[in-house]
Amino acid sequence: MAVKKVYKVIFYNNEEIFEIYATHVFPSEMYGFIEVEQLLFGERSQLLVDPSEEKLKNEFNGVNRTYIPMNAVVRIDEVEQEGVSKVTAVGSSVASFPRTPGKPD
Repeated sequence: MAVKKVYKVIFYNNEEIFEIYATHVFPSEMYGFIEVEQLLFGERSQLLVDPSEEKLKNEFNGVNRTYIPMNAVVRIDEVEQEGVSKVTAVGSSVASFPRTPGKPD
């Protein structure tokens, strides 16, 4: 039995970082783009709704293939199983290092 490959693609889109999962990722014939096909969104319980995953489902609703500019891609990983797709604001997960006021950097 062939193992189904799953790719996690992280890229910038309008001041946000998108993390999506797909089964096909490859260079595009359009210069400077990658093609991402067969996007995967988890079938989660209807009781718990993740707003960032719902945003991605709505963003890519009806999309068979998306083209992402290579310069927007942060990384592409082949993973063992699909995770939760999400959207985060740029810089939201990085805290600044505390500084002493009045001292130069």
